[in-house]
Amino acid sequence: MAYWLVKSEPSVWSWDQQVAKGAKGEAWTGVRNYTARQNLVAMKKGDKAFYYHSNEGKEIVGIVEIIKEAYPDPTDKTEKFVCVDLKADKPLKNPVTMAAVKEEKKLAEMDLVKYSRLSVQKVTAEEWKLVCKMGGI
Repeated sequence: MAYWLVKSEPSVWSWDQQVAKGAKGEAWTGVRNYTARQNLVAMKKGDKAFYYHSNEGKEIVGIVEIIKEAYPDPTDKTEKFVCVDLKADKPLKNPVTMAAVKEEKKLAEMDLVKYSRLSVQKVTAEEWKLVCKMGGI
């Protein structure tokens, strides 16, 4: 299993909205960055991703599961970009803020710190375990 992090502004698509979609999940559309696109293509069914509220909150609030692998993004008129389907898995008991991630020396190389603008990121197994511990799960 691989681990990821996906970002969304809560005013655009929040954790609560993702949870409300239930087991059928929702397409993760609108990604228009080629590095993020490559990460979407690399995702496999069953992989897990942290759900990060960007701009407002700036914190990891939950975990989602990839339930459908990459397919053409229906919102992309250029037909160059893809999306995956995600379903909410579980919330973090304690949201992990960007400030907390930056304070943890073991997370200094995390993509969230190094590539803060990237909307779909890789997360190492070690980073995953540490952030889950910080989040109370």
